[in-house]
Amino acid sequence: MPDPKNCAVLFSGGLDSTTALYWARRRYDEVYALTFDYGQRHRVEIRSARWMARRLGIPHAVLRIDLRQVGGSALTDPAIAVPRHARVPRLRRAGPPATYVPFRNGILLAVAAAWAEARGITELVCGFNIIDSPEYPDTRPAFVRAMERAVNAGTKSAVGAPAMKIRAPFLALKKSDIIGIGLSLGADYSRSITCYSGLETPCEACSACLLRARAFKEIGLADPLIERLARGERK
Repeated sequence: MPDPKNCAVLFSGGLDSTTALYWARRRYDEVYALTFDYGQRHRVEIRSARWMARRLGIPHAVLRIDLRQVGGSALTDPAIAVPRHARVPRLRRAGPPATYVPFRNGILLAVAAAWAEARGITELVCGFNIIDSPEYPDTRPAFVRAMERAVNAGTKSAVGAPAMKIRAPFLALKKSDIIGIGLSLGADYSRSITCYSGLETPCEACSACLLRARAFKEIGLADPLIERLARGERK
């Protein structure tokens, strides 16, 4: 079945969502970028998302949802420290790490579905993946399928409107594979922000920084973000 005419990409400004944005540009006539300001510590990623959307000429909306009221995460509560590591941490059997935001992706997808429904958009594209970060329950295939069913049960799709599809094309890919896809599509990763610390310069000790560094090492390329910062180019 051919892709619909338009889609909305959940675009954080990070590596995976940047790849998703370029992936969508190749497949849809109209692409919209949807970014969430949810009170995250690493708000610099929102500026990155704005910069990239302007550069690509993609309509971009930033929706505000204050998940600081929910709490329970190092990304929304400054009283909880972002874990620092010497190497990529081993998987935790005790549950998600401190950087897990409770049901964040479910909340964001629900709001994105409402935003898309109001505009006649029937596809949501996400950069979720579980190979490098399987501890997060809201990036798994079962979660994506369940959210798609819930969206279609609770929107106009339930009364005859076209069904809404949640597409997560990178679910089963390693981060290095996702970067490889992005590079083949011409993705610019020099402005993509990954670090949980809240700064443009990577801390090189949080799990996000370590996974990013490992991914670029696996594909044998220098990180374009590090190269840009080394040249003294800042936002």
